Amino acid sequence: MLVFVDAEFTDFIQIDLIAIALVTEDSHEFYAERNDYRREDCNDLVRANVLPLLGRVEDANCTAQELTLRLHAWFASLGQSVTLVFDYASDWTLLADALQGEDGQSLPSNIAEKWLLTPEVISDSTFPQSMSSAYSAEWPPHHALADARALRSGFLSWKLARSA
Repeated sequence: MLVFVDAEFTDFIQIDLIAIALVTEDSHEFYAERNDYRREDCNDLVRANVLPLLGRVEDANCTAQELTLRLHAWFASLGQSVTLVFDYASDWTLLADALQGEDGQSLPSNIAEKWLLTPEVISDSTFPQSMSSAYSAEWPPHHALADARALRSGFLSWKLARSA
């Protein structure tokens, strides 16, 4: 099963997770927002484009420690092997850190593979067109859940076009 990952974070230098979303091929979703990141570490782009989008998903708010528990429970609920798909390497790094938590927990055993999408996929015209059409006024870019949904849409459209 493919799981599409997107994360929002404070800054490229002082990187800390703010929000994370995972969406399966069949649209099973996980979304959480951390309430214990340091707002003062956010760069101007994040302050302008990410922070105003937070709070749209009920019960998404949690601490880093609670996020670790929620993520492990979600992966366990999938009941099958997963391949994580992401378009930015730090998305995986931030997810792995969140899964390991403060205690250095093991990664879920059902994470089989990790795919960082290549320029061949991302630059194919089908991919960005499908991604773009997945956004809406309610779910714009820079919201982790909207971005994970768009990533799913782009990849699945690209895959379908390649098999035709």
